[in-house]
Formats: sequence, structure tokens, C-alpha cells
Amino acid sequence: MGVIGCGWAAHFLGQGYGVQVWDPVDGVEERLNSFLDLAWPAMANLGLPEGADRNNFVVCETAIDAVKGAVLVQESAPERLDLKVDLLSELDQACSNEVVIASSTSGYLVSDMTPKCAKAPERVLVGHPFNPVYLLPLVELVAGPETSQETLQKAQNIYESTGKIVLKLDKEVDGFVSDRLQEAMWREALHMVANGEATVEQLDLAITAGPGLRWALMGPMLTFHLAGGEGGMAHMLDHFGPSLKSPWTRLEAPELTKELRDAVVEGCETEAAGRSVATLVNERDKGLVAIIKALREAEAGTPGQGEQHGS
Repeated sequence: MGVIGCGWAAHFLGQGYGVQVWDPVDGVEERLNSFLDLAWPAMANLGLPEGADRNNFVVCETAIDAVKGAVLVQESAPERLDLKVDLLSELDQACSNEVVIASSTSGYLVSDMTPKCAKAPERVLVGHPFNPVYLLPLVELVAGPETSQETLQKAQNIYESTGKIVLKLDKEVDGFVSDRLQEAMWREALHMVANGEATVEQLDLAITAGPGLRWALMGPMLTFHLAGGEGGMAHMLDHFGPSLKSPWTRLEAPELTKELRDAVVEGCETEAAGRSVATLVNERDKGLVAIIKALREAEAGTPGQGEQHGS
């Protein structure tokens, strides 16, 4: 199990559900327990419902065993289309028609992943989470051409009952919503590193000490609405609209040369300053818990909405 699969398991366990896991690679139980060692303290700090038990999982020998008695099957296989096509076909055959099958994919469309789902393709959709899955509430639900409205609603009910905030898309969208926004920033960041315009540390600071703080409360659209003063977004668009054609952005991704790759890797290692991944995860989770608690107390931002949904 990778970061996302373990994250989903931790999330459901932390909401008091039993989880059945499967991975063809050996060492599943050890990997999941190591992950929970990192995740559970942050989850407990944020608040766990009565009955939440990190040990309430079973490691299954096959994918077929893992879906027995399931209400939701969360596929989190590596991002290889051929692998997902075959696995979803196997799950489609193994599950009863009432079971929701959701893929954690961060980019593939349902129609790309389900050509071999001949039994009940109407109950397959995308359920795309955000890392760390056990803390960040958002999940994007994306329907395919054959996904039924009943399945969409059932999936939404399931996720919301576990404290997730659902962004529901009734039709397929390339790259979904949040990743499209993230990728635009990622492209610009790589361009600036490639051109020697900013370092990795400067890029991160530009967000964490600036717009990132606002985005914890309001998204980019409402943020710019406020930037327009009393005139709101209308003033922003009318006044700054012409500048949108300025050649600030380069749109296409830069070529990932060895030099660019090495510069980004070296920059991250410099910024990490010797801290291990586990240490950085602990720092991130501690900060996220504090932010979520603060937003809940202020009744502002999306984590407050997540609390209304039962988190």
C-alpha cells in the first residue's frame, strides 16, 4: 500500500469503520502499521469518535477477499492505466451491483478506466482525495458517462458520513478541479527554477507566508473578489482584465532536463535541512491540526463545513 491507500485506511479507521486491505506486494501489515504510527497521533489530536480503533483492519490475501461485505471499495493502485483497467474489471465482477467502486486516481477519466467493466459500470466513479487523506477533508467525485446519479449520491453520502467534504462533478473533467489548479502553479514554479528566477525555498515561502494563508479561509476566486474592494470581482476583472494577456505565464510545462530535475531535488533537500520525511510529515500534520482547529473555532473555512458533516 502506498501513501494514498494507507491514508484512506487511516481515515476510515479513524472514523470507526472496519477496513479490509489488499496489496499484491508483501509487507502490507507492516507498512500500514508504520503509516498509522505517524498518522494516528495527529488524528487523535484532532478528535476521534468513540469506537475508532487503529487495529480494526484485516489484511486479505486477494482483491476478491478484500471486497467481501464491503459498501465502498476504494481502489488506490499505482497510476498506470493498464493496471487500473484490469483491476477495476476484476472488482466489477467480484462486487455486488450495490457496491460503490471508487478510484483514487488523480487524473484518469472513468471512461478510460472502465472499458472492461461489463457487469455494472454505472457504479464506478472517481473518488479523488488529497494528501494527507486522514486530515484533509476534500474528495472530488467525478462521474463517468455510465455512472448513475444513484451511485453519485450514494458515494456522496458514504464519504460525508466519514467527515469528508465532497466536490461533485456530474461529468468527466480532465485533471478534475483541484489538481488543475495545483498543476498550473507547479508548471510556473518549474519555469522559474529552470530560468534561475527563484529558488525552491523562495517559491515555497511565496505561498506559505502569502496567499497560502488566505487560501485556508477562502479560495482564489473569493480572495480576488475581496481584492476588488467595494467593487468586488467586477472591479478586478474590469480593471486588471487587460493584464491577463501579459506574458507572465508560460502555460506549457518546461522540459524536465537533468539540470532542472537536480536543481529542484537539491532545493528541496536544502529546504528540508536534514529533516527526514517522517519528521516533515509530523511537522506538517501538527500544523494542519492547528489550522483545522483554529478554523473550526472561528467557524470559518472548509474544515468547519467538514465538522458539520460529522468529522
